Amino acid sequence: MKLSPEGLGDHLSQTLLPLYLVSGDEPLLVAEASDAIRARARASGFAERQVFFIERAASVWEEINQEARALSLFAAKRLVEIRMPGGKPGTAGAAALLRLYQAAGPELLVLIITGQLERETQGAEWVDALAQRGAYLPIRMVDRAALPRWLHSRFAARALTASEDAVALLAERSEGNLLAANQEIDKLALLLAPGSAVSAAEVEVGSAHSARFDIFQLTDAVRAGDPARALRILGGLQAEGTEPPLVLWALGRELRAMQSRTAAAPRVPFARLTVRAGRADRMAKGLRHGDAWDEMALLAVEMTGRRSLPLLRAP
Repeated sequence: MKLSPEGLGDHLSQTLLPLYLVSGDEPLLVAEASDAIRARARASGFAERQVFFIERAASVWEEINQEARALSLFAAKRLVEIRMPGGKPGTAGAAALLRLYQAAGPELLVLIITGQLERETQGAEWVDALAQRGAYLPIRMVDRAALPRWLHSRFAARALTASEDAVALLAERSEGNLLAANQEIDKLALLLAPGSAVSAAEVEVGSAHSARFDIFQLTDAVRAGDPARALRILGGLQAEGTEPPLVLWALGRELRAMQSRTAAAPRVPFARLTVRAGRADRMAKGLRHGDAWDEMALLAVEMTGRRSLPLLRAP
């Protein structure tokens, strides 16, 4: 069967299946779903837990199956947890998982945790076989548009209400980092009485700049024509020590994509931006005087259709 994060609680309150697969790239939601399954397993008498980390060592699969075969020698129920970030067990690993599924039952519960599975992997035999006897729980990223709704639900879960301004500020500060946003809400829940209304001023005082920036957020902001957000993300990438060539690669890739979209042509001066990108590249390589980050800031802003840097609110 296939489960959603929202339906996991009701499911676990009614039953516990022998096999679970939790996949996704959002650490907080993956951790919470996995914790809920572990807690239900403990309550059902699965007192022992063994964790295996799958990277490239084929010997780990054999070790996992040896543990499964040894279960009959012991009375204790066991939870075997397999962490496979890449989500691709390979041919030998897939065969080992199928054998492990056969051993799962009243004395053995299997929990597999992976990153987000690619489309072709979602239809793999080892995934289909697990879903037939157990539950597959894909966890999607909370996108920028859905983040305010998610934050409101988290405040409500802590017996707090938050103004729209407070939620907007926390969403801006966290930039999609759910773990950091959730920690800030937990902090406010400790400071405020249940039932309190959280204001933007309280978020301003209590929160830190905890954005998890990446180059794809930068190109998303450029594509959306949002210069202020593009600069904020660019500043975060610089503060986190991202190498300029990587950022420039992303901007160059987006610039080439924009050139193929005729709708973007009226607002984007491609010839000038190509020259600016080359200038930033030479600065990053030390072949030209100047600051590559400043040049990339101008490049990003002009790619949004603006000709000058926007006025940003002080952090």
